[in-house]
Amino acid sequence: MRIARKAIIAFAALLAPLPAQAARPGDTILIAGDSTASAYTGDRYPQTGWGQMLQCGLTPDVRVLNHAMGGRSTRTFLGEGRWQALLADMMPGDTVLIQFGHNDAYRAKPERWAPARTEYRDNLLRFIWDVRIAGGHPVLLTPVARRSFGADGLAKADFADYSAVVRELAASTHTPLIDLESLSRAWVDRAGRDGSRAYYLHYSPQDHAPGFPKGVDDDTHFSELGARQVANLVAGGLKALNLSISAKVLAPRPALTRTTPLGSTECQ
Repeated sequence: MRIARKAIIAFAALLAPLPAQAARPGDTILIAGDSTASAYTGDRYPQTGWGQMLQCGLTPDVRVLNHAMGGRSTRTFLGEGRWQALLADMMPGDTVLIQFGHNDAYRAKPERWAPARTEYRDNLLRFIWDVRIAGGHPVLLTPVARRSFGADGLAKADFADYSAVVRELAASTHTPLIDLESLSRAWVDRAGRDGSRAYYLHYSPQDHAPGFPKGVDDDTHFSELGARQVANLVAGGLKALNLSISAKVLAPRPALTRTTPLGSTECQ
């Protein structure tokens, strides 16, 4: 009787509806990445990651679980157990966006460094197969561009070797690709050297930015406006892919195409 009662309880649990805040399998996007994608608290405003704003370009039934964390490379994301934590949150059918490279390329911090053609490639390959084995859909992203210009005055690829590995892996493993490096370089070029300052962290003490009372000049990390627009690039790339989640990317995406900051990370 005790065994039968336990079986009935277990069966009833399987039939019970998911809590209102829980997404159905396949309705979650998980993000593995670094500081360019991670979420920030209000005391760091206007610093914002693109993953923090991605929700604003999706239908309300899609959940975003942003596991991106500042300073992480593929090596440290694995070594700290962050990748396993992401997998534990993933359900079959979910989509995993994978963007690394900025910290993998940082030789000055050997604990982060992962050479592009060896460890970085191997780690990305593990990510791809781990997600597939768990029934999910991996999507590779090339590293987002910095506000960095070449002698020709155009935005340059600071992580070209890493982007090349991502593109090659996407082709050889038939993994969907969002070429965020190319998309974001074109975005910076459209804004120009001066106009693109508003997309990154350039504030003086007189701007009274909550997160930077002494001012800041940072051509890697995004302002609220920059994060919104990079999230729009990612959302557009995701919509163009032949994935079930692609149908749940909004068009248009007014919260991500603002030309002036809202003053917060709310969608509207």
